[in-house]
Amino acid sequence: MAERENRRDNRGGNDRRDNRPEETPEFADRLVAINRVSKTVKGGKRFGFAALVVVGDQKGRVGFGKGKAKEVPEAIRKATEQAKRQMIRVPLKDARTLHHDMEGRHGAGKVVMRSAVAGTGIIAGGPMRAVFEVMGITDIVAKSHGSSNPYNMVRATLDALQRCTTASEVAAKRGKSVEDIFA
Repeated sequence: MAERENRRDNRGGNDRRDNRPEETPEFADRLVAINRVSKTVKGGKRFGFAALVVVGDQKGRVGFGKGKAKEVPEAIRKATEQAKRQMIRVPLKDARTLHHDMEGRHGAGKVVMRSAVAGTGIIAGGPMRAVFEVMGITDIVAKSHGSSNPYNMVRATLDALQRCTTASEVAAKRGKSVEDIFA
């Protein structure tokens, strides 16, 4: 039995896979929603799939993408590629929460996000939770109002995150020091 395994390993093809270094993914991705759509044709119905994916690096970069295809894996792949191309950087306070409270809107969807003390965790629903997890936020309180459509909730969340500023950025705009801003 052991001789058979040795011969199998020495044949080539299988041993290359074992010698590769273990790859760590650069980005974390999360499937937020998948939607099945149908088109009625002469012979019946043709089904397609639309996927919404958020991608982040766990250090403050996040993006979302949509993908459509006849098969689910292909739709997810397309959405992931689009999300990686459309990433934004968000400054994080202590690499765990936001610098200040903010609101975001898209369509009929409105989200309110508040920074939180250490140990609070992610208190947010559905699509917003996925965005925060892949972005690397560990302490936040968020609430959505209006539309519960996942596409609008993700867009409203990213709309708010794009407007996040740090104390040093505000001080630079005003021509003051950071100590003057907090005093």
